[in-house]
Amino acid sequence: MPENARPIYLIAGGPGARRPRGPDPLIQEVFRAAGVEKPSVAYLGAASGDNAAFLLFIGRILKKAGAGSVILAPLCGRRGSLERALHVLEEADIVFVSGGDVEAGMGVAEEKGIVPHLRRLYRAGKPFFGLSAGSIMLARQWVRWTNPHDESSAQLFPCLGFAPVLCDAHGEEDEWSELKALLALAPVGTTGYGIVSGSALVVKGRGEVSALGGEVHVFRRRKGGVARVEDLK
Repeated sequence: MPENARPIYLIAGGPGARRPRGPDPLIQEVFRAAGVEKPSVAYLGAASGDNAAFLLFIGRILKKAGAGSVILAPLCGRRGSLERALHVLEEADIVFVSGGDVEAGMGVAEEKGIVPHLRRLYRAGKPFFGLSAGSIMLARQWVRWTNPHDESSAQLFPCLGFAPVLCDAHGEEDEWSELKALLALAPVGTTGYGIVSGSALVVKGRGEVSALGGEVHVFRRRKGGVARVEDLK
């Protein structure tokens, strides 16, 4: 991570997450770390196809937590515009990467040519945080299956890599099957983080990690397979 990079907050969200009646404390902590009162938030919704209903729903949560404005950086559909998206990203105090589908989100980002611009902003010290699939997009890699009916067809593909970790979000109900598949393709000794619903993984410096709001389950690739090790509390 660049020396001037801010901590990256990878939030799980998920159907099992408790939704506070008041402002979300995890997002409030993200805004406090950014050091800007009522920050303007650039909303990168490629993983959800820039879904308007999802933008409205998440936008309300972000504003309730203290965001001054939440503006879509449009990349999808007829309104998608690299120029407009870059303007929103450049002007914002902080960038939020939404949930949805990781592979679809990375596909849009690469197709529209925004990845090098995101990396430039990150290297310049722009704060980033993600939710669910957006959290995974900010990490190093994810897994896909060329044949969904064949487990042996699993393969890795690169994500943005701003957080130099492997992670999954709110996968505790299926015992982190996708995270385990991801780690099974990684070198022996690789660690992966399962961010439990309602929790966040905070990544600092060159990969220093801590849990926020709840547990983060930790797994390690070993010669005999993938094993769970001591959790982050």
